[in-house]
Amino acid sequence: MVAQRISIFPLTGVILFPGLQVPLHIFEPRYRALVSDAMARDRQIGMIQPRGGGEPPPLFDMGCVGRIVDVEALEDGRYNLVLEGFARFRVLRELDVTTPFRQIEAELIEENEIDQALSSVERASLERESQRFANAQGYSVDWDSVARLDDRSLVNGIAQIAPFDAAAKQALLEAEGLKVRADLLVQLMQFFGRRDSDDPRVTLQ
Repeated sequence: MVAQRISIFPLTGVILFPGLQVPLHIFEPRYRALVSDAMARDRQIGMIQPRGGGEPPPLFDMGCVGRIVDVEALEDGRYNLVLEGFARFRVLRELDVTTPFRQIEAELIEENEIDQALSSVERASLERESQRFANAQGYSVDWDSVARLDDRSLVNGIAQIAPFDAAAKQALLEAEGLKVRADLLVQLMQFFGRRDSDDPRVTLQ
């Protein structure tokens, strides 16, 4: 594992996984400064969830560092950007800095390439539960496109966009290995799927 200094964007309910992208609208001055700094250096930002309240709020132990792959600088100083995850990280300590944004020292987690595939039974179970969950929630999904995804993209993609609470999202991020994450996803969809949803119909594609 490799230790690295990471500038972080704490955001509740938003989880980034390696290989996936998340769009962000940056408007707070401290995070506009974060983006400016990242663009001048390595284009990297660490996404991590805060744990509870306070100022600054404490952080969960794990997040995911991403690289800015697309950015639009607006005239008023705001940014629209796309962040692509490339490695999970574990927080070692928070650094004492003068920047308006927080920075940490973290170790990057090397993913085990051997555990990046599901058995046909595990894949079928995940797809079946995903369809049940989507139908129960009133989501519209392009299942033909879903079927073409590799196992890693399928599992991490569902984990990233599913409307679970912050604690559940964090548990998915911290799950070690694709099989463990897929099993947890099935359990979470069964649990949350039993709830009645008053949310309007959304499209997940």
